[in-house]
Amino acid sequence: MAASPRPLAPRRPREGRVLRATLEYDGGRYRGFQSQVNARTVQGVLYSAATEVFGDSVRLFAAGRTDAGVHALGQVVSVHLDATLPREAAKPLEALRRAWNDLLPFDVHVLSLVPAPATFHARHDADLRVYRYRISRRRTAFGKPYVWWVKDALDAEAMARAAALFVGRHDFASFCENADGHDSTLVEVKEARVFTPESVPDLIVFRITASHFLWKMVRRLTGTLVEVGTGRLSEKDVKSFLETRSGAPAAFTAPPSGLFLEGVTYAGDPPLRLVDPLRPAF
Repeated sequence: MAASPRPLAPRRPREGRVLRATLEYDGGRYRGFQSQVNARTVQGVLYSAATEVFGDSVRLFAAGRTDAGVHALGQVVSVHLDATLPREAAKPLEALRRAWNDLLPFDVHVLSLVPAPATFHARHDADLRVYRYRISRRRTAFGKPYVWWVKDALDAEAMARAAALFVGRHDFASFCENADGHDSTLVEVKEARVFTPESVPDLIVFRITASHFLWKMVRRLTGTLVEVGTGRLSEKDVKSFLETRSGAPAAFTAPPSGLFLEGVTYAGDPPLRLVDPLRPAF
């Protein structure tokens, strides 16, 4: 069983060094990002490897707690270190990144490791999180773990019009699991669009950007858009879900296979680079 991370620290951790790690992972073999007892998680394997590089006092905090089976192209993790570190941790950051990767399983990879301000916290300081969901119009021999193959004919233009309704500040209680367990179900969505890449006509991509997301929110929005694409729901139905809490979208929850945390931005960051619609490939 993978080692569990230490308990959550206060919002501003005690004095020490802080690093910013950006990573990618295939979530197919994991029960989500956050550590769980008797379950294999991304945080668990990251922490187990990190203790060998940075020592037992290392603490890891992610920008997004992705669910079981969900992938990431640009997850951000803050690495909190005590002021006193093992001699091994005094190596250049690129050497530490390579050492960390050497200890990680094949489906988790640290893309970059850079210094961060002492007050940096990957979750609390994030400005925007970007998710994308990939829907395949056809059966695929190679892409099955990374798409949702929808056999029904889909009207991508109708889906795009419905997606535009999500932009702005709305109550997304109809689109999340355990709405009453959230402090608030209000979310400000900056962008929500559906598009078909010119180079990949059999692929439909739903990309959504917001300051934060509710549990299962993106997967239920995606499933609702697919219902619109098939003609089983209308834009009027989508509006009603935003205006009045409904349990109906729970039945439309899309599978985790097509969902990716595309990236996270912080104050002062440049805009995220465009992701090739065929990723993950390399």
